[in-house]
Amino acid sequence: MKKRLAAVYEQDFAIISGILFSLKWIILASFVAIPMGLLGAFFLNSLDYVTDYRTTNSNIIFFLPLGGALISFLYVKLGKNSRKGTNLILEQIEYGDEKEEKIPSRLAPLTLISTITTHLLGGSVGREGTAVQMGGSVADTISRLLKLNKSDRKTLLLCGISSGFGAVFGTPLAGTIFAMEVISIGKMHSYAIFPCFVSAFLAEQVTNAIGVAHTHYEMTNIPEMSLFLVIKIIAASIVFGLCSILFSKMIHFFRYIFDKITSNAPLKSFIGGIIVIALVYIFNTRDYLGLGIPIIKKALEEPLEWWTFFLKLLFTTITLGAGFQGGEVTPLFFIGATLGNALGQLLNVSPLFIASLGFVAVFSGATNTPLACFIMGIELFHGKGVIFLFIACIVSYLFSGHHGIYGSQHIHKPKYPWVKVSKYATISNIRKKQIC
Repeated sequence: MKKRLAAVYEQDFAIISGILFSLKWIILASFVAIPMGLLGAFFLNSLDYVTDYRTTNSNIIFFLPLGGALISFLYVKLGKNSRKGTNLILEQIEYGDEKEEKIPSRLAPLTLISTITTHLLGGSVGREGTAVQMGGSVADTISRLLKLNKSDRKTLLLCGISSGFGAVFGTPLAGTIFAMEVISIGKMHSYAIFPCFVSAFLAEQVTNAIGVAHTHYEMTNIPEMSLFLVIKIIAASIVFGLCSILFSKMIHFFRYIFDKITSNAPLKSFIGGIIVIALVYIFNTRDYLGLGIPIIKKALEEPLEWWTFFLKLLFTTITLGAGFQGGEVTPLFFIGATLGNALGQLLNVSPLFIASLGFVAVFSGATNTPLACFIMGIELFHGKGVIFLFIACIVSYLFSGHHGIYGSQHIHKPKYPWVKVSKYATISNIRKKQIC
């Protein structure tokens, strides 16, 4: 009898706990999601405006070196630890208990203004990094105002990531999983699934309510399932994973080169801006400036030249390596879709179909978030080609090794059992060959 009463009491307590937890995090997540929805809408509208302005006023690209120098100057003088960007947020979620470091409130306006300026003047960057950094900055500001404990601060930072992702890409499910998956390789922060979902969903709804339309895509020419097709998809996905390694290595290569040229951050960006302008005239095209969404759509609609992916990779890694501000994800969409288009032609499979897989698979390898990228593919492509998307994402993730665009991403459990790492190993540690 006592055991029955204890079981009933425990069940009732679980229900009460669930209600209290839900109410608490609906309220706290809203404090992040609503401002992030508003910021996301402003950010997306601003990007549309400056992209249209740059397209109709092509000579504005000549101000790119000066704009880059100004951005770097502002970060040097005002940014403090803001230059760490997304890595600062990842570090605080994973190691905040041991070494708490303030995420400055100024990070949100700095990254917002800097990214819009970069797009206005023609830098080849994305928008995800800006969204995540704004989310982290807003979340940490709120956590300080509310005097949250360390555990709740971490969860709220995860909400910042998910709300930024959901608001900018219009993919709340992918935003939820991305926040939990991106912090560590081999570990999901699943304790935050409810707060992250609430935050991502609300942020997206606020952005939609303002009338901002998110870009979605169509997966076409989906072939019939066959063993031979799966082999071809696996082969293409291995290339996607290797391409993600190339992307991250080229960013670090150009950072190294610019560091060798000068230690002056504004001068690095000035030189980088000149190089981007030179590339525009060498290749006689402006297709690789900004987000490049028209070319992404084109890759899903018609065959393209095989080298298209590499030129975007070159433009983007030079821009980021020189210190310009912006994200990597939309350029990764561009690179993946155009690389997939080329591989489809080579493998005698619809290039439009393989472009759809490359769209998310290169992103998967570069961020080490295969589940989030798979979910994102489902959301962006309206549930088509699910099994093929899953194969592409997990194979690319596997073959990207312990590389990635986020140097502070913690390696909780290596991808391969024969790789031994220290307790605090990160992608940056491995890049510097500090493997234990």
